[in-house]
Amino acid sequence: MERIIFHIDVNSAFLSWTAVQRLSRGDTLDIRTVPSVVSGDPNDRRSIVTAKSIPAKRFGINTAEPVSMAMRKCPKLIVVGGDWEWYKKCSEAFIAICRTYSPVLQQFSIDECFIDMTGRTDVKNAVEVADRLRGEIKSRLGFTVNVGVGSNKLLAKMASDFEKPDKVHTLWQDEIGEKMWPLPVGDLLWVGKKSVEKLNAYGIKTIGQLAAAPDNVMQHLFGPKGAKATHESANGIDDSPVSTEEEEAKSYSAERTFSSDITDPKQLERQLFNVACIVAHRIRRDHFAASNVSVFVKSKDFVSRSKQHTMPFPTDVTAVILNEARRLMPEVWDGVTPLRQVGLGVSRLTHDMPLTLFEDENMEYYRQWDADYDRKMQELEKKDRHYRDGRSKVLKFSYATGEQALRAAKNSVKEGNGSSFARNPLPDGTDCFEVKDADGKVIELYMVVKSLTL
Repeated sequence: MERIIFHIDVNSAFLSWTAVQRLSRGDTLDIRTVPSVVSGDPNDRRSIVTAKSIPAKRFGINTAEPVSMAMRKCPKLIVVGGDWEWYKKCSEAFIAICRTYSPVLQQFSIDECFIDMTGRTDVKNAVEVADRLRGEIKSRLGFTVNVGVGSNKLLAKMASDFEKPDKVHTLWQDEIGEKMWPLPVGDLLWVGKKSVEKLNAYGIKTIGQLAAAPDNVMQHLFGPKGAKATHESANGIDDSPVSTEEEEAKSYSAERTFSSDITDPKQLERQLFNVACIVAHRIRRDHFAASNVSVFVKSKDFVSRSKQHTMPFPTDVTAVILNEARRLMPEVWDGVTPLRQVGLGVSRLTHDMPLTLFEDENMEYYRQWDADYDRKMQELEKKDRHYRDGRSKVLKFSYATGEQALRAAKNSVKEGNGSSFARNPLPDGTDCFEVKDADGKVIELYMVVKSLTL
């Protein structure tokens, strides 16, 4: 039986949901029909555009640009604030309707999901069923969606990105050559801006050219594993299942136990920074965002205290997670009690793309910092199999300068039993110091990564 997968994507979700809310309160202007944007703070021109109407798009307004720039492009632009609680209600409502069509549902982000319709319809009737779902969401909830129909998740997702809004599109295997291969290579799912630059440098401009690219070129650009995955995607191959929420990870955490008790707030801040980097890197690696942050400490008397808080939006940004942990820390530590352990955890995970409603002007820097950190982590993870102990990853700690990393490595060796350290720079020259146990196994890494300040 051929698989039938639907991908349902809300059109301009934040703006559409805001429009529905305003109309329900008696507003006579539908902001979807005029140049308008949603931002974190409509009164602050430094705020970021998080969603735009189709008329605003015609003025060249882009998401993630400052509101001040958008207003220069369109002086009569309407700027409205977002309402995260309302957005959650809209998301839950549209997901509930989708679930009535199939219980095999995977929420991909706050405004999109996959449902497996295999056995619930056939290829002949799939478009009719998808159109019925589209119409039901529009009539009951007041906003529109695109529905992509295909034989796997990749093709369904690609199809839903075709002409918008309020459309149903198919992308079956026999339609790939006509509908997908002529598209720019950057339209292929998971192909980012840097990959596009690499591919364009080799004359690969379309998905079809990528699908036909020689294996040696693909391996040079993406490595053996990446080459295979990218080539399969370009040819519409995707065997991944529609995974229900119950199959997802529930939480991530990391902790640091000190060889000697800590009383200095600056030392604790450094350790909190390290565990925040570890946790945030792991959720980005697994394509999650988290809205709940928790911190926990253990005193020298083994008394544990913890505190958690749910933020109004999910995030995978280290700076945001770290800042929330810093805010919670005074509630679990008085600043003087000696501590032997600190930890940080995140939960309430989602595959939502991190919300940008409340971003500040430094968010671009924070995201670039995260990208640089992830790249360094990937370099470390590639280096050698002795960076794994068979069960868990080696602890990695970050410092602002090579001198600080060296000093920390030396202190760790001094406090350990028969351990030793050696300098082993990353391929890009970044300072990295390995701490090995008596058997020569790497147990800790101290590397240079510029600290985040908020």
